[in-house]
Amino acid sequence: MTVEIARLRLANQQIAVPKHTAARDVVAAFGAMQAQEYGSSLWAVGLRMANAVKGDIEQALASAAIVRTWTLRGTLHLVAAQDVRWMLDLVAPRAIARSAHRLRQLDIDDVVIKTSRGLLDEALSDGGRLTRNEAFVLLERAGIQTTGQRGIHILRRLSLDGLLVQTAFAVGQATFGLLDALIPERSALSREEALAQLAWRYFSSHGPATVKDFAWWSAITAADATTGIQMVSDRLESAKIGDAVYWMPVMPSPLQSPLPAVRVLPGFDEYILGYVDRRHALGDVASARIVRNGMFLPAIVVDACAVGIWRPGNGRSASRVAEMFSSLDPATSHAVDAALGRYDAFVTDRQHRPNNGIEQTARAVREGPEE
Repeated sequence: MTVEIARLRLANQQIAVPKHTAARDVVAAFGAMQAQEYGSSLWAVGLRMANAVKGDIEQALASAAIVRTWTLRGTLHLVAAQDVRWMLDLVAPRAIARSAHRLRQLDIDDVVIKTSRGLLDEALSDGGRLTRNEAFVLLERAGIQTTGQRGIHILRRLSLDGLLVQTAFAVGQATFGLLDALIPERSALSREEALAQLAWRYFSSHGPATVKDFAWWSAITAADATTGIQMVSDRLESAKIGDAVYWMPVMPSPLQSPLPAVRVLPGFDEYILGYVDRRHALGDVASARIVRNGMFLPAIVVDACAVGIWRPGNGRSASRVAEMFSSLDPATSHAVDAALGRYDAFVTDRQHRPNNGIEQTARAVREGPEE
């Protein structure tokens, strides 16, 4: 049953069979996608698109069709523009409350936050953007210290407050703009509507999963998680496996055939990170080598299970396998090379050509930017 759950997750996560050609549609389907590492987050989206290149996702960020900001669990995620406000309304209060102690340790009080808000609001009111370091310089000139993690915690708090969002990187740094300047206002969702939206996005993209998985992923209470499930129960089905109840969409994504399929996942990918119980994709050996001190290393997945880790290149050179957990047969080794080739084509903005039928036929002519 563990392998069946893993295969269904691989399908619903849009890894086995990508559904979308636009980055914003992938991100919207998930609700939020972990984006702690910028480069990894680009591949997390590209992996789930048909023949995407890095520039496709960066264009979506540059146009603010998707944004990067602190949301679920108070960590950085990619969120579609139309979802960022209701999601912050739902999850930011708990994240802000949990960060209060750390702000006090850093001597960041309400006066500092208010002053910083005014400075950045004025500097970005014309729709402009500042890199992280440029924002720090602005604050320092006004007498607000940004050393010792003060700067990033100020920007994080203002992002949770809904003032700032991040777009595409510039000169290797996050760029910040005003949420209200970059993304038009939309009708607000009630709390119940937001819980229903979050529940559907999670289980349709992560299922089969449990209430406990959903509550951990979203950092909402178990009671709120249960309420969200109840509100979309007509679109979900459940099955009791062992001592746990798993939920998934009534119409799941199709499984890829024939298996095994080979994919290389970025670090911090939702397929591994997005659950409390990760044993379905990770055996004991894989778990010990992939999940290390809060880090989730890039994984090689064969037939929905992790069999090794790999190391991305520097953006100009090819990726390479760092470590396999056991020996692979020649056909699977060849498929791993092909999967790494797809990543190389993605990160160097080259179209990927199919290799012995492993990949879908590449589009012959790239259209303009998707957003």
